[in-house]
Amino acid sequence: MLEHLPAWLGKALGTVRAGADGLMIARPDLGRGFDTLSLTSPAFADGGRLPPRFTADGEGVSPPLVWGDPPAGTAQLALIVEDADAPTPQPLVHAIVWALPPGAGHLEEGAIVADAAGTTDGGDVGRNSYLREGWLPPDPPSGHGEHRYVFQLFALGDDVADPGDTPGRGAILDAMVGHVLAAGVLVGTYSRQEEAPVGPVGAVAPG
Repeated sequence: MLEHLPAWLGKALGTVRAGADGLMIARPDLGRGFDTLSLTSPAFADGGRLPPRFTADGEGVSPPLVWGDPPAGTAQLALIVEDADAPTPQPLVHAIVWALPPGAGHLEEGAIVADAAGTTDGGDVGRNSYLREGWLPPDPPSGHGEHRYVFQLFALGDDVADPGDTPGRGAILDAMVGHVLAAGVLVGTYSRQEEAPVGPVGAVAPG
């Protein structure tokens, strides 16, 4: 949808951004000082530009992800992807995957889809900010500058409450409070109609 905004409007909104402080990983009620979980993608480097195939300018499929072994006591993993630079009061949610098996180790390309049976790699898919299941392809406004798409993976302990069917951000947050053992962060960037350097961006770190 945002790809249809005219470039002049995108530039006018350049300073209107949700900010990294609104990301799930930055929520103080999740706690601080938990362990770090390795999270990478074979499709893009941390802080690097997302290939168009994962955005609204291409096929719009979710990118592949790979992570390290979670800490002992992990009962499940949760993934949430948010746009820290959306011209909205809070970061836009691009994907939620809940109840990933601790030993899964990865999500294949295109795995985050609207499917009552969950993803192809296990886990249940929640609702993005457009209130739909599945991957919401990045579509930053033309002229708005570089957007940071922040992939956040949480290792959760036992006794996590069931957030319900196709949970949204609020239900996931409520369920995770007091249960986060470790977290990993991976940032992919994307922009339209301007130079898009590949490299480090502002740090967004767990803990």
